[in-house]
Amino acid sequence: MKIVVIGGTGLIGSKLVAKLRQQGHEAVAASPKSGVNAVTGEGLAAALAGADVVVDVANAPSWEPAAVLEFFERSSKNLVAAEAAAAVRHHVALSIVGTERSPDNAYFRAKLAQETIIKAASVPYSIVRATQFFEFLGAIAEMGATAGKIVVPSAMFQPIAADDVAARLAEVATAKPLNGTIDIAGPEKAPFNEFIARRLKASGDARPVVGDPKAAYYGGLIDDKSLNPLGEARLGPTPLATWLASL
Repeated sequence: MKIVVIGGTGLIGSKLVAKLRQQGHEAVAASPKSGVNAVTGEGLAAALAGADVVVDVANAPSWEPAAVLEFFERSSKNLVAAEAAAAVRHHVALSIVGTERSPDNAYFRAKLAQETIIKAASVPYSIVRATQFFEFLGAIAEMGATAGKIVVPSAMFQPIAADDVAARLAEVATAKPLNGTIDIAGPEKAPFNEFIARRLKASGDARPVVGDPKAAYYGGLIDDKSLNPLGEARLGPTPLATWLASL
């Protein structure tokens, strides 16, 4: 099976391409580095020729509200048009759990716009919504750095390892289109600040971590329902302790 991974050189994309190739598929890592730009349309027709499946895991270079919205709208419209022309049978997109529950978060609004475009297109699709990745915990902590401490939300959090995200995407990409959405998350749920504190401790960072219900997450307030699956979800097998031990 020929599977084109848009954003195939990034964190998730590179893991997904490697996993698909291990399974014997012809996995193509498509990105601006390889001459394929979904935003401008450059190289899309050639990359998608003969493709059975396209998996979009591309990330926006800028999270400024107007820029991130333009990125996901333009890239998604170009992708579904190119897929229809190439007779691609399955479009898979990686999105985020809770996109519709955080209207103050510009990135989430942009991902929701992407989902809307995919659902309205003619290509059969599957949308995989994931919680935040373990790999981002350090960067999230730095957003809350102030006066020698880290202040982050105290809401419940259920992050997942990038390897587990890639594994689930591989399963979905090689199965029949869902024409729907699934949620995936990590195996543990705990207050946001507890995950951040464990991440900092593992890296030898002694700064105290404070959980504050009024602390913003990417510009908006969150509660226990904001970032976690509310219904059925497929859980990755990797606990944070195992991931931390691999650092």
